[in-house]
Amino acid sequence: MRPLKKALQEHELIVLRVMGEWYDLDLTGEDKAACVRELAEALAELEFAQEILYLGPEEAAAVQTLVQGNGRSPVATFERIHGEVRMMGPGALEREEPWFDPISPVESLWYRGFVYRGFDETAEGLIEFYYLPDELLAKLPKPEKPKAVQAAAVTTLTSVPEPNRYSPATSSAVDDLTTLLALAQRTSLRREALDLLNQLLLNPDPNRRSLLVNLAREMGMLREVDGGIRPTRTAVAWLTKSREAQLRDLMDAWSSSGWNDLCHTPGLRCEGDQWRNDPILARTALLDALPQTPDWYRLSDLISHLKQTDPDFQRPDGNYDTWYVRDVAQDSYLSGIENWDLVEGRLLAFLVQGPLVWLGLAETAVQGPHTLYRLTDRALEWLASTPPATEEITTPIIVQPDATILAAHNANRHHRFQVARISEPQPVASGKPYSYQITPASLKQARAEGIEPDRILTFLQEASERPLPASTKRGIERWRERGVEGRLETAVVLRVRDASILETLRTNAKTRAFIDESLGELAATVRLENWQPLREAAAQLGLLLDSTVQ
Repeated sequence: MRPLKKALQEHELIVLRVMGEWYDLDLTGEDKAACVRELAEALAELEFAQEILYLGPEEAAAVQTLVQGNGRSPVATFERIHGEVRMMGPGALEREEPWFDPISPVESLWYRGFVYRGFDETAEGLIEFYYLPDELLAKLPKPEKPKAVQAAAVTTLTSVPEPNRYSPATSSAVDDLTTLLALAQRTSLRREALDLLNQLLLNPDPNRRSLLVNLAREMGMLREVDGGIRPTRTAVAWLTKSREAQLRDLMDAWSSSGWNDLCHTPGLRCEGDQWRNDPILARTALLDALPQTPDWYRLSDLISHLKQTDPDFQRPDGNYDTWYVRDVAQDSYLSGIENWDLVEGRLLAFLVQGPLVWLGLAETAVQGPHTLYRLTDRALEWLASTPPATEEITTPIIVQPDATILAAHNANRHHRFQVARISEPQPVASGKPYSYQITPASLKQARAEGIEPDRILTFLQEASERPLPASTKRGIERWRERGVEGRLETAVVLRVRDASILETLRTNAKTRAFIDESLGELAATVRLENWQPLREAAAQLGLLLDSTVQ
């Protein structure tokens, strides 16, 4: 509630007297409360709708802006459109007498007692507004609902013909999150393990990876442990769902996630900790503005539409001077509404080409100077709250005689997660199945997690739906009974022309530490990291060793 009396109490007495002159009130006394009471009564009796008709077009437009905003508008937004009010103390008011020469439509309305300023608590925090008092707002016709206005505006976006070539939608977010969960199980995603990721992910984009990990944490699929993060039972439940159900979970999580799209927008860098933006506001504005059709549209048209209809979608207070967002290329801060395209425009483009594409919600194409996009059927079903498909045809894993395991793109994700617990992942290759290698090290790690060889054999038999190759089965059983029976190592072979040379190198104090196993009278192995120290030490003995080691 914003009653007149409360609004008037915020004014200096001299301003109340100026307002009173408009309504033939003699407010010459020093009793401010009495002045407020008389002025409030006079304003409440006004035929306000009639008064608006006698205002100039600029003043009337300012009032209409407030009416469309249910009686209020953020100060920065309102002043950007309709001008400002010079805030002065009693002394300056007496000297300047700004009511005689207002600098803006807003200042003119201010000294007539039509508009006021004050703070209101909102979902985005405390924001300062210009507003119409309740008694005045009640005298004006109700505006159309904002949603109806917005829906009508969306129809102004014009679709374009389907491009000849485009990037089709992908559901690989599900596959890469499965990989991330599996790696978290093996390594707790410690920093040193991150080097593996570029080889294991279908899309190694670091921003996409950051989003997937963040969503998994917010969904309760990852938990903090000493030195990293590990999967939870919630992750196992997610892994057993259909692909479309898994994607739907990710979409729902992103729509309410705290992951800050603005801070990941290419070309921008967010700095400082004295300001905060709400990423959900930008996503909501985008999703509300997207035409819910399968047609193609220009991305630039969508951005222009939002700039015209909802420019302050991520800054509810309308203030464009408080965020520290740097343009990376120009190495300069982007402040002011004049940089809207470089901040809001870039963010909207990233939301479409980044998260919407990553989650299989949009397809994109480049046609001449324009980037095109369209929503997928998956996106339209999500926006219409249609339940996702729960059925899925999956392909069994394949266990090969050389102890490798192949998992097709459409393999059961929970099975692939389990495979990754007992084997070592190999680099992914586009268009080829996931590949894993059973090794003594992977079997040792599995045992450390309580997965014994007999359980591994049972799992592989069930998941592959065919008899295990005898060689792979025998290899796992031999490891169970005997442990490691052989080891491949990288070494340098030292070959000499005369056995006495090798004997000298073995017995001399400067070189003997670098000589490992003998390979006969004329050869021995040297660890890879020791070949150069051996060469230098041998040179001090007057023996120059040739080398083909790079």
